[in-house]
Amino acid sequence: MYIISACLAGVDCKYSGGNNLDPRLVKLLEEKKAILVCPEQLGGLTTPRLPSEIVYDENANKKVINIEGKDVTKEFLKGAEETLKIAKLIGAKEAILKAKSPSCGKGSVYDGQFRHKLVTGNGITTDLLEKNGIKVYTEEDDIENLK
Repeated sequence: MYIISACLAGVDCKYSGGNNLDPRLVKLLEEKKAILVCPEQLGGLTTPRLPSEIVYDENANKKVINIEGKDVTKEFLKGAEETLKIAKLIGAKEAILKAKSPSCGKGSVYDGQFRHKLVTGNGITTDLLEKNGIKVYTEEDDIENLK
């Protein structure tokens, strides 16, 4: 079983209220090989919601701030924890999450300045899943060859 970002399966849970439909992932869901999650909704954030990006404080702690400057780290951490609970319940060893997202990004995320510039890093949920032994991919990876 896979954990998949719900927006990638066409669920309108993206921060803007839309989705990031990827038919390859809908196929996994139809084959009953996946469970959908939206860590940001699981953390209590609404849809739509203000865009958020990762920043680091003076002690190099990862935080998530929305475009109006509000700290939403608590919600992102809660969503990550809830996603991990679901992954453990279904025995998921792999996840396919939304690239570049402050929750789900892997390898690169936006720089915290809201200027569409990417930096090296992972989203909050990706970090937690990987720390718990769950392999994370994004829709930008070669997911056609996953079993």
